[in-house]
Amino acid sequence: MEKNNTENNQTNLIEVKEEKSNLLSSSLINSITTNFGDQVKLVYKKENRSKILVSPENLVETALYLRNNHGFDHAESASGTDYPADNQIEINYHLGSYSNTDYYPYILVLSTRVDRTDPKSNSLINIFPSVEYHERETYEMLGVFFLGHPRNERFILPEDWADMPPLRKDFRIKGR
Repeated sequence: MEKNNTENNQTNLIEVKEEKSNLLSSSLINSITTNFGDQVKLVYKKENRSKILVSPENLVETALYLRNNHGFDHAESASGTDYPADNQIEINYHLGSYSNTDYYPYILVLSTRVDRTDPKSNSLINIFPSVEYHERETYEMLGVFFLGHPRNERFILPEDWADMPPLRKDFRIKGR
């Protein structure tokens, strides 16, 4: 009997957590779309994770809004993906919150796409200092120059690297 009560309590707790997560997610997405309208596109919304896409011009404003109004106080990581067929490179910032315990398990992916032929984006280093090395890696491996970043320079590849960025889909190792 006691085991059944424990299992029921755990099941109820899980349902409450999922319901709270869905409410937080919906509330957050509604707040963002109300504030930014068509400037933000919801890519997906899942339990404890959502992804929004913004134009490069709106990246900094959106990041400031998320930090100042919703407590997303750090970027857990940042990454990039090359889409040669679209002639774009996508930059993803995975934002989390230590200060807002309601968002503790939640990850918001703030995404933007830049032109592949001249990949430039504003840096988020002044909003989320934790992106320093992530943006440097994206610069080095995909060739995205981050405007306002103090150190767009190599730190993984050799200093004399003269080939294209190695995470571009059309990169080929010489001799293979």
